[in-house]
Amino acid sequence: MASPEPMSLVPFTRESLELMEQRIAKKHNEDQQEDLKPNTDLEVGKELPFIYGNLLQGMVSEPLEDVDPYYQNKNTFIVINKKRTIFRFNATWCTLSPFNSIRKTTIKMLVHPFFRLFILMTVLTDCIYMSMTDLPKWGPALQNTLLGIYTLEILIKLTARGIWAGPFYFFGDPWNWLDFTVTLFEHVTSYSPLNFVSTFRIARNLRILKIIPLNQGLKTYLGILLHCLKKLAGVIILTLFFLNVFSLIGMGLFMGNLKHKCLRWPQENETETLYNKTRNPHYLREIENFYHLEGERYALLCGNRTDAGQCPEGYVCVKAGTNPDDGYTNFDNFGWALLALFRLMTQDYPEALYHQILYASGKVYMIFFVVISFWFAFYMASLFLGIVAMSYEEEKQTAVEKAKTEPKFHHTLKELQEGNEDTETQTTQIEMKKRSPAFMITSSNMLDDATVRYGEEHKKSQKRCPLCWCRFAKTFLIWNCCPCWLKLKEFVHVIIMHPFTDLFLTICIILNIYFLTLECYPMNEETISVLSIGNLVFIGIFTGEMIFKIIAMHPYGYFQAGWNIFDSLIVFHGLAELFLVNVHGMAFSRSFKVLRIFKLGKYWPTFKILMLTLINSLVALRNLILLLFTFMFFSAVVGMKLFGLSYKECVCSVDKDCQLPRWHMMDFFHSFLNVFRILCGEWIETLWDCFNVAGQFSCIPFYMMVILIGNLLIFYLFLALVSSFSSYNSATTEENDEAKNLQHAVARIKKAVNCVLSKILCKKQNLPKEKMDNVNGTYVKENLSDHTLSELSNTQDFLKDKEKSSGTEKITMTENESRSLIPSPSVSETVPIASGESDIENLDNKEIQSKSGYGSSKEKVKPSSSSECSTVDIAISEEEEMIYEREKHPKNGYRRRSSPGQISRESKRGKMWQNIRKTCCKIVENNFFKFFIGLVTLLSTSALAFEDIYIDQRKTIKILLEYADMIFTYIFILEMLLKWMAYGFKAYFTNGWYRLDFMVVIVFCLSLMGKSREELKPLISIKFLRALRVLSQFERMKVVVRALIKTTFPTLNVFLVCLVIWLAFSIVGVHLFAGTFYECIDPTSGGRFPIYEVRNKSQCESLVFNESMPWENAKLNFDNVGNGFLSLLQVATFNGWITIMNSAVDSIGVNMQPNFEDNIYMYCYFIGFIIFGLFLPLTMLTGVIIANFQKLKIKGGSNIFITVKQKKQYRALKKLMYEDSQKPVPRPGNKFQGFIFDLVTNQIFNIIIMALICFQAIAIMIQSDEQSPKMDAALYWINSVFVMLYTGECLLKLISFNCNYFTIGWNIFDFMVVIFSITGLLLPSMVGYYLVPPSLVQLILLSRIIHILRPGKGPKVFHDLLLPLMLSLPALLNISLLIFLVMFVYAIFGM
Repeated sequence: MASPEPMSLVPFTRESLELMEQRIAKKHNEDQQEDLKPNTDLEVGKELPFIYGNLLQGMVSEPLEDVDPYYQNKNTFIVINKKRTIFRFNATWCTLSPFNSIRKTTIKMLVHPFFRLFILMTVLTDCIYMSMTDLPKWGPALQNTLLGIYTLEILIKLTARGIWAGPFYFFGDPWNWLDFTVTLFEHVTSYSPLNFVSTFRIARNLRILKIIPLNQGLKTYLGILLHCLKKLAGVIILTLFFLNVFSLIGMGLFMGNLKHKCLRWPQENETETLYNKTRNPHYLREIENFYHLEGERYALLCGNRTDAGQCPEGYVCVKAGTNPDDGYTNFDNFGWALLALFRLMTQDYPEALYHQILYASGKVYMIFFVVISFWFAFYMASLFLGIVAMSYEEEKQTAVEKAKTEPKFHHTLKELQEGNEDTETQTTQIEMKKRSPAFMITSSNMLDDATVRYGEEHKKSQKRCPLCWCRFAKTFLIWNCCPCWLKLKEFVHVIIMHPFTDLFLTICIILNIYFLTLECYPMNEETISVLSIGNLVFIGIFTGEMIFKIIAMHPYGYFQAGWNIFDSLIVFHGLAELFLVNVHGMAFSRSFKVLRIFKLGKYWPTFKILMLTLINSLVALRNLILLLFTFMFFSAVVGMKLFGLSYKECVCSVDKDCQLPRWHMMDFFHSFLNVFRILCGEWIETLWDCFNVAGQFSCIPFYMMVILIGNLLIFYLFLALVSSFSSYNSATTEENDEAKNLQHAVARIKKAVNCVLSKILCKKQNLPKEKMDNVNGTYVKENLSDHTLSELSNTQDFLKDKEKSSGTEKITMTENESRSLIPSPSVSETVPIASGESDIENLDNKEIQSKSGYGSSKEKVKPSSSSECSTVDIAISEEEEMIYEREKHPKNGYRRRSSPGQISRESKRGKMWQNIRKTCCKIVENNFFKFFIGLVTLLSTSALAFEDIYIDQRKTIKILLEYADMIFTYIFILEMLLKWMAYGFKAYFTNGWYRLDFMVVIVFCLSLMGKSREELKPLISIKFLRALRVLSQFERMKVVVRALIKTTFPTLNVFLVCLVIWLAFSIVGVHLFAGTFYECIDPTSGGRFPIYEVRNKSQCESLVFNESMPWENAKLNFDNVGNGFLSLLQVATFNGWITIMNSAVDSIGVNMQPNFEDNIYMYCYFIGFIIFGLFLPLTMLTGVIIANFQKLKIKGGSNIFITVKQKKQYRALKKLMYEDSQKPVPRPGNKFQGFIFDLVTNQIFNIIIMALICFQAIAIMIQSDEQSPKMDAALYWINSVFVMLYTGECLLKLISFNCNYFTIGWNIFDFMVVIFSITGLLLPSMVGYYLVPPSLVQLILLSRIIHILRPGKGPKVFHDLLLPLMLSLPALLNISLLIFLVMFVYAIFGM
């Protein structure tokens, strides 16, 4: 294929500038607008396409005419550096001439690749310097040097680009503004006599962000994220709206409640009444008299409601003291309420706030937390993820379309060089063949097979190397010495490539993994000896494998495969471990033995594909990962500079012993850990410490920046990785030769076992041919009346196969004989008998059902073709995957009918049996029967809730429940018998839901047996399984369960891969921490003895207190692999994981007393687990589940979580939501009413009402707990004014709309708000303020704020975002029912 003709590059001269100015003037006079757009291939920072040919030496770093037609009339020129990178500059206006020697020199410096590299190294050096806590003596000199470099860079850029703010000028780039501002601040702080160090300390840290413009990939991803942020604007506004609304609701409900504590009440000489003394200074001073639970830091909360927490005897609930958590957890004003709601939204330690509110306000407010959790943690998070996913898919689609539209000539010199290197590699392979002797052609072919075997891995793992290394490889790494060596190589090749060799190696790997999991603490000498010997054996086996493969494949061929390189590294590590076993400080190398687990990937295609996909995805997203790390580094440095000194000076406000907390920001490592913890979702506790040392106004902006920006980056990275795994398909997973060899070996073993078993069985069960013929003939005749033609054909095929396997001769059936089996059309139909009752089913039913005579298995008869109670109707109506025996349509059109001979053989008993089955079928298919069984199922499930620990005290309820259990059991047994009669055993037990019902019946029977006999009493504990019967009775739950099974079961292979990763981390944890979590506890304080008092286990046992408090282990530890799994699960839930990390960081060694952060870098183990053991496997599982979900949606429709009836409702709801179904209210004929009608329907009137609603919300925001009486009176009158205004609006609409007022739901809601508001204002004066809280009227008036969400009244973006929620309500209801059932089952099980 001929290459296109190269385009030419023209130097930019004075004549070029004059021509450009003439064209611009001409275009300005003509005043024409062109539709040209910038060429994406010629953008700044991209490489010049190869079509422009090789750059001449005189054109490198010299001004050239702009090759992009869009810029030819824009007063620009381009400069190309040695790497063919495009730079674009302005030719005129606020800059030196392009032909000025000074500007030409600065342009050459700016475009040189070394300039960008030098600046990047300078920034990295500055980053390292900024992360240092203890600055060296030469620190100021280095800082001044860096400042000089940055100043010189700005001067070069100013000279080369000009000082204007347009495109391609210095100030036209926002990053240049950042550099200029930071450099200016540094100069001010350096040379100003005033002390600006504290003011501009943070400004210098912005220098870290300079890494972004120096890397084009980071800059691109930042632009993508900013574009994504624009799309998230609607969701952000909606989230802020609901945060404000729920914060106001929280203020109205819980203001001041968290100050209620249990205070010791005065003795008999005191005359105070037992009321809540909210403003009694006598009790406010007695903070030490509050009631504290054992081990708790804060006083016990209480409430005055009956369902709130109650004080113990001798204490009374009063409002005194401060709020919990150093006063930072409360709803006393809008700011603290907003922080509490933001904490609930991010689900950071919500259970603590949940318990505090329930203790102080009452259990009924659990509803508030349920709504918050659903709305923010579920729905709003789903909106965020959905829009970020849409943004990512749009960017992905744009990139694909852009790649398709690229011209074919867009190739670079690098690609051509890669092609030359590929040619060189092929030459090497040919050379390997030529060097083989002609008479050893077999060995050459084996070498070819080995090369093909690792062909794919060779392409991916091959490294480009110079020509000299290729020649070296040809000379020294291809071993074809002599015929004897080649024969040996051929023999070794046959052995090492044999399928049973791969099977043996797989078994060795599994045994090695088993040996690794046996390590624990403590271990006896015998176990240690066995594990040591096993380690030597496995090292020997893996070493032998490597040596044999090198002999069989040559070193050149062996090291071309990535798996072989991995195997060799494991072998070298094992050998090195043997020689360095006694070297001090090398014990950590034992952990690398865990890499042997990943040798399974060579024989496990799923593992290999997932790992390759993960690696490729991480490489493709390297710039996004680098951007996330840059942000974390920046946040850590900013936190250290901003709060480090505060932690040092105000440490006593955090800890009473003036010891730094574990999570502080005094040094870079702890600051980085703090940022990592915030991004993991735990930030509230460290924020409280920050409040104590630095104040609220500096901590909240920093934490909000880390949480919001960091989570956006993590969400985008998560969705990008999920998208890469969403194309995974287990059915299309390619298998390598090792996996195929393993399958071949297993298949051979199965074949051998089957052969031996068949010979043994044939000797015992070999029947004479004549006897078999008689049996077969009788067998067919007896079943003619009960089976269709296709079944008999399948039976014949089955009998043929059976006779063939037993050594008998084939019995063929002629075409006439087959036709004679067709029933006569003159006889009436018979009821189809369920498959479980036929004798043919007792053979091999699966094989019979998999075949179909005359192709009739794909056809179904109509309901009218069978009897009234036919099982065909049952299968179709319930849409079950039940294997019923159905009637088939023969090709000749005859229906299934009985022959005259069959009628003669029918007896009255047979007709009676058919009638009984018909009756049973009618009963079980009756809707009233189904409703009755469903009702009984709900009653039996609800009865479980009454069987609590107090059941023995309630004799009547206990007797009623016992009789109810017996009745329920009999009813379910009767239902089961009826279905057996109607469907048959085979059809019944083929249906999964019926098998579940059968299991529940067994559970009922066992529970009754457990109550009747003392030795069977443990059987009562399985009664919680009775609730599972609800699944089979309600179609809504069935649909969800089916969808979940179909989407999650195919991911079991992926789940096993994730489990293997966890196993690796658990084994490493055992190597690092086994036996090191023990500590000696001080019985008086409950804390740990300091290390200067107790250093090890022996000193702890010699203490006086040893009898009461021995040497104790942590509850969650890594003493064995099982405990390691539990500890990692605790870390993965981010609930209680801090305790495990503290134990690991404090650990010193076995039988050694832990010390505070003595092993501080063990944090890295948990960081690695969270990234590689939790985040990445979670992306795998999520991606594969989404892929299965999408496939299921393609097959089963857009919504797979709703039933057929709900789909109709869904379509109607969708139509209703998209159409404006509200009928307009007619304008009244009366002039006065018409005037008012025009007034209330005017858009300005609606805007005024919306403004009133917002002002009323602001009035609630300004109030706080324990405010002055004047403020209380002012708020009362403000509420009264709002009530009067809303009442006036209601009256105006009633006058103008008349009866039509109550035809609109929103008007009814407004009317109820007015009625309740007036009632709330009048009630306190009648019944008192204690029964009716003042916030009641405010909350009622605040409910009108939902008018902002009203379609057509509020912002359209709110309606668009809430529409998916409304349309997904049916599916959410079904899923909620299943979740409630699961929670109910677990609650009963725990009870």
